[in-house]
Amino acid sequence: MTADTRTFIPEAGSVAYGARVAGAGVAGEPHDLPDPATGERLARVGWVDPVTADDAARAAYAALPGWSATPARERAAALRAIAADLRANTAALAAVISAESGKRLSEATAEVGFSALYLEWFADAATVPRDEGVVTALRRFTVTRKPVGVVAAVSPWNFPLSIPARKVAPALAAGCTVVQKASELTPLTSLAFTEICERHLPAGAVNVVVGDGEKLTTALVDSDLVAAVTFTGSTAVGASVAARAARTMTRVTMELGGKGPFIVTEHADPDASLEALLVAKFRNNGASCIAANNVFVHESMYDGFVGALRSRIEALVTGAPSDAAVDVGPMLRPAHVERLERLVAEAEAAGCPVSRAPLTPQPSGRGYFVAPTLVEATSEIRLWNEEVFGPVCVVRPYTAEDDIVAEINGWRSGLGGYVMSDDAEHAARLAGRLEIGIVGINNGAPNTPEVPFGGFGYAGMGREGGLSGLYEFTEEQTLSFAR
Repeated sequence: MTADTRTFIPEAGSVAYGARVAGAGVAGEPHDLPDPATGERLARVGWVDPVTADDAARAAYAALPGWSATPARERAAALRAIAADLRANTAALAAVISAESGKRLSEATAEVGFSALYLEWFADAATVPRDEGVVTALRRFTVTRKPVGVVAAVSPWNFPLSIPARKVAPALAAGCTVVQKASELTPLTSLAFTEICERHLPAGAVNVVVGDGEKLTTALVDSDLVAAVTFTGSTAVGASVAARAARTMTRVTMELGGKGPFIVTEHADPDASLEALLVAKFRNNGASCIAANNVFVHESMYDGFVGALRSRIEALVTGAPSDAAVDVGPMLRPAHVERLERLVAEAEAAGCPVSRAPLTPQPSGRGYFVAPTLVEATSEIRLWNEEVFGPVCVVRPYTAEDDIVAEINGWRSGLGGYVMSDDAEHAARLAGRLEIGIVGINNGAPNTPEVPFGGFGYAGMGREGGLSGLYEFTEEQTLSFAR
């Protein structure tokens, strides 16, 4: 089957594997996977148990000596081959990403390209010299970085290809082997990604398991064969995973939830700020860890800016993610819809002005949709205090910059944020005061593979991306030679 015609969605009547271990598919107990746009069954996927997770860890451990000894240039070539294979299968991968996650097909297509960029960048990073030398009067020292070992990579549902790629690429570049714990909510993409990786790697270098998230994650964290855990998910679950890993001093990298403040200062260009906000808020249906969550608008700009924002939000179109005319697709599950509708209803009951786009009727009459919504937080509401993770924009005016800096830093949840100001010195100064891992200045899409990505405080520990992301999967060793 060619790249143009290949599909990663199982045919009706078949069941997708529940794991891929050492290059082979492993069957599991069948579970239905719904289509978020229709509520109907998209596919049936096997779920495996912790025994299979142990098998995957053993396969990765068996592959570790050979892969870690593979010359860096050969590891880099393998990563580039995987990236090329992803690009060759863009249409098929985008189709499965969109179908199981509900994101627009154009965004799913972009996610494939972004994932390939991670593999390509870490292919380059794999060959960067890692040794350092120090000479003193009595000793000559060499500091080198060695692969940490088997990595357990636990990924969420919202970016089912790019987040696994962001974890797998640096681990492989460093000489580690990997067991992925795929999200059971979007497993088909992870299975497809692993199948592509297998074509270019020795058996066992990359494995994946699908099933009960808590049980499989626990099995991997508890495994004596796993040396490091990289986790993306909620702060509450991440804290639990980190605490469990600490019992065996297993290294952890945590990319957790963030509050995503978006600040429109008195020096901002209102039109450019509006465009950046629409990207930062509604990309991926609002389900991004660095989505604009709390929008602060300077009081001198508030009425005009919010009026324009209201008009744009009310014009957004919801619908099937395969429809090119659609701006916002479905939520992943009914529980996500129910939570957001409850929070919006609470805001309305508290007297907050609420504006909503019309919900476009769907042919199936079903699907998990939330109307794009603007809420003005004129009183204390949960929407302002929680991570929204959906197409609901919450805004309020501010007067004093010191006050919002104190509020934002007081959250201790600084993953991503945004500062809009045409005064470059002012923008840099304000961004520098924020305890946030990555800040977009006059743009709504601040991330790229070349730079570190991670948060302050409750937003996580460690970094993904950049050389920092590579070094997360290494141990430093110092050799001290007599002179």
